[in-house]
Amino acid sequence: MARLRLFGQAREAACTARDEVPGDCVAEVVAAATHRYGDDFARLAAICRVWVNGEEALPTTAVGADDEVALLPPVSGG
Repeated sequence: MARLRLFGQAREAACTARDEVPGDCVAEVVAAATHRYGDDFARLAAICRVWVNGEEALPTTAVGADDEVALLPPVSGG
């Protein structure tokens, strides 16, 4: 299972900052997290950027048990 790190609104929607989630690629990890955390999380996950081990990742990026998948929601400033 990959280590999932959630930031900002994603953390709030999931009510946790960290979790372990199954999946062999980014898309599978995000799908498993979406199933676990529900519709509000799903809407937000759809617009998040995803990083694996500190590098921006695609949905097809492979992940393993030692990898960290981070979901970063968009930020706005003023």
